[in-house]
Amino acid sequence: MKNKIMTAEEAVKLIKPGDTVAVSGFIGMGHPEEISKAVEESFLKTGAPNNLTLTYGASQNDGKSNWGLNRWCKEGLITKIIAGHFNLQPDMVKMINAEQCEAYAIPQGVMMHLYRAIGGKKPGVITHVGLKTFADPRETGGRLNKRSTGEVVKLIELEGKEYLWYKAFPVDVAIIRGTTADQFGNVSIEKEPIRLEFYVQALAAKNSGGKVIVQVERITQTGTIDPRDVVVPGTLVDAIVVAKPENHLQTMGAQYDGSLTGDVRMPLSDIKPIPLDDRKIICRRAAMELIPDAVINLGIGMPEGVSAVAAEEGVIDLLTATVEPGVIGGIPCGGLRFGCAINPMAIIDHPSQFDFYDGGGLDFACLGMAELDEIGNVNVSKFGPRIAGPGGFVNITQNSKSVVFCGTLTASGLEIAVEDGKVRIVCEGKAKKLVPKVGHVTFSGEYAREKGQKVLYVTERAVFEMRKEGLTLTEIAPGIDLEKDVLGQMEFKPHIAPDLKLMDARIFKECPMGIKHEILAKNGK
Repeated sequence: MKNKIMTAEEAVKLIKPGDTVAVSGFIGMGHPEEISKAVEESFLKTGAPNNLTLTYGASQNDGKSNWGLNRWCKEGLITKIIAGHFNLQPDMVKMINAEQCEAYAIPQGVMMHLYRAIGGKKPGVITHVGLKTFADPRETGGRLNKRSTGEVVKLIELEGKEYLWYKAFPVDVAIIRGTTADQFGNVSIEKEPIRLEFYVQALAAKNSGGKVIVQVERITQTGTIDPRDVVVPGTLVDAIVVAKPENHLQTMGAQYDGSLTGDVRMPLSDIKPIPLDDRKIICRRAAMELIPDAVINLGIGMPEGVSAVAAEEGVIDLLTATVEPGVIGGIPCGGLRFGCAINPMAIIDHPSQFDFYDGGGLDFACLGMAELDEIGNVNVSKFGPRIAGPGGFVNITQNSKSVVFCGTLTASGLEIAVEDGKVRIVCEGKAKKLVPKVGHVTFSGEYAREKGQKVLYVTERAVFEMRKEGLTLTEIAPGIDLEKDVLGQMEFKPHIAPDLKLMDARIFKECPMGIKHEILAKNGK
């Protein structure tokens, strides 16, 4: 039997100049840091490997450290990127803006399905996901700079309907990770908080005639892993690297937390209410849209507060939260642990979660809103030189039955006060977020109207709704002046509902709102 166990330095030699390399990970989880570190050191010392195409689903860094995929961001090391998210690799964004590499943004769920298609020798992924967004060739076709002149997606028609065809490409090397590998290369992931895309990336590389490198915590004798626990079979694995503990953290900054894997159950009484500020106002108003027995998705950042509000209101047990890398149930984590959950009910693989999303399985989704325009388009993916990427935003928002976008009306210095049940603008934000046309279409208002999707846009002082006539102002906060504080802070004039009303007064009080009975009274799905 071939000896597959080797050092990270030996494994890196399997990567040849010009290879396309797929790397697993989601923010601070599932990333093979021991191997990334060896890639960086080899390139700086010898100039090899080089001229690589790097492909992955989610960002793998904290936005500031030389860790994860940021180690790969060296001119000459990578010359092309095909991925779902960029913002947490600051050196990568600099490379793209400096035209040092080609770069293409693809919705994260499509990226997951592409790996599976590549492994099955299919021509790619044909889907509605991304229509009339930045991914559509009628917009940018996913291109992020002038150097990116290739075609990664085509608009096609099948039986009178429009679809996007995201083209398959060969994967030469997959670099993934697990917890335990036996000597044959069978891999289990008992300490990983998410199942991720380990299998489909390995399959894509192996069936492209490439190599699969897996980083693990430990080696065991062949045959001792329960076959039902094997996530990646040894037939796909070429190299096994045992990592140093500091390069194999379960989540960024933490060696292991059993409440993320189901090994232990954490008391939910530890969830603290969030303070009454602009974020809580927005999250409270969003939470009022919840329905009993709903399957939901809460995005990173501000929408994470919806789960805290739901817990405070005693309705968290009425909902099933999901997170895109495959977590179902439990309390979604935030910050650098976003992507996993405390006390999860089930953990499935990353591509399968997006099958569920793309098929319309979500009842409710609540995501962030950086820019909003007069036809209801939302931008969270690109703002001039700042490149964030879509992540799972496109898949989730295009396909959820109901969507609530959350964000303040202005940014950069906004300060508010809540006094006597009213909102007072202490300092207005310098940047207006409601603009005539967003700079990058991550959510298409036009597509949503065609589908008849229910869409709400919630800010700390006003609520807007997607209606046939266009973006419509339906509610304002008590204490807010319509002309000065709302219309005067927008770069376009919205439709104003004839029955414009005040936001619910309970939103602006310190005590819980007491909305459980109202949510229970809804008809549910």
